[in-house]
Amino acid sequence: MAENREALLHHYLTTRGDLRAAIEGLSAALMSEASIDGWSVKDHLAHIATWDEMRAAEVIRISAGQESAWRMTAAQDDAYNTMAYELRAGMSAAQAVWELETTRSKLLDAIASATARGLDAALYGEAALVSTHEVEHAAWIRRWRAQRSV
Repeated sequence: MAENREALLHHYLTTRGDLRAAIEGLSAALMSEASIDGWSVKDHLAHIATWDEMRAAEVIRISAGQESAWRMTAAQDDAYNTMAYELRAGMSAAQAVWELETTRSKLLDAIASATARGLDAALYGEAALVSTHEVEHAAWIRRWRAQRSV
């Protein structure tokens, strides 16, 4: 089923606003502390950026008439997430925020120029066109902040 472009853009702007609110005011030191199930806030941001980057490429690919390149099994998804975490773990908090903003901009641009085919959520693999992934990570960060009183 084709998604409504405006609703999709609104969804991604809203979820990003929620994530920004969850990290507002955190210092680089707090963002770098690995204390959310072994990940730091910056690790969560880099993780979301990784998926935004992949999702933007998928929108472009599918809009061009190609097939999804990201149809994964659960084991492949776990392995990909582990590898991406390990590759980005050394990023500074500032770079994680930059990655987050840059990749979201690319995703929004891809959606804004997507074809009708590119807006068909049924054509996507693991990098789904519509995702609540970011909302989950924002909730984890808010819960961590509440536990730490930060």
